[in-house]
Amino acid sequence: MIRKGFKMKLNAGQEAEYEKRHNELWPEMRDMIHEHGGKNYSIYLDRETLTLFGYIEIEDEELWSKGADTEINRKWWDFMADIMETNPDNSPVSVDLEPVFHLD
Repeated sequence: MIRKGFKMKLNAGQEAEYEKRHNELWPEMRDMIHEHGGKNYSIYLDRETLTLFGYIEIEDEELWSKGADTEINRKWWDFMADIMETNPDNSPVSVDLEPVFHLD
């Protein structure tokens, strides 16, 4: 199991919409995450900076990275592009965070 932390950026005024869309996560998107080895996925919001902090546990980096090229993931990126910082392909601007401490 690999623990991953990353940050993204929400557009101003989109806090409620971001939470709503994730509370209504499409079953196909949930299935894709699980099929590509993702579990124990959480996203937190720093309302002061609009920084999103994501945490996910994955089985394998290669398997996880293949999820980005699925049709449902591309559709999700397009759906979310209007409320957060994105790259030209609508993928979220995401910065991996370096782990510095863990305690079980």
